[in-house]
Amino acid sequence: MLKEMLGQPLDYYLFVSLTHYLVVSAALFCMGVFVMATKRNAIGILIGVELVLNAVNLNLVAFARYHEHSRLDGQIMALFIIVLAAAGAAVGVALAMNYYKNHASIDVDRGAELQG
Repeated sequence: MLKEMLGQPLDYYLFVSLTHYLVVSAALFCMGVFVMATKRNAIGILIGVELVLNAVNLNLVAFARYHEHSRLDGQIMALFIIVLAAAGAAVGVALAMNYYKNHASIDVDRGAELQG
């Protein structure tokens, strides 16, 4: 009954192509760049960086899925990026906490005082 209503088999409507992944990845990347450009505190900028890295991960895994010869390469690179992002977030949060302890603010515009 559903086939008669839609005019095509259900698999036709449920097919997810590489383009779908790339559109979602581009949206994530644009949101991450927007967050990094507009936020003034360090935590917001770290969230933007994480969004950009997740967009890269989605691209790597999507291209690995649709490429015949390198199925695991994209997933291995995505795993390395996830580890790198976790380490970067830990260091970034530690820096933000230390900066807050010294200046009672995490506003990145006040970081011009830091020289050394």
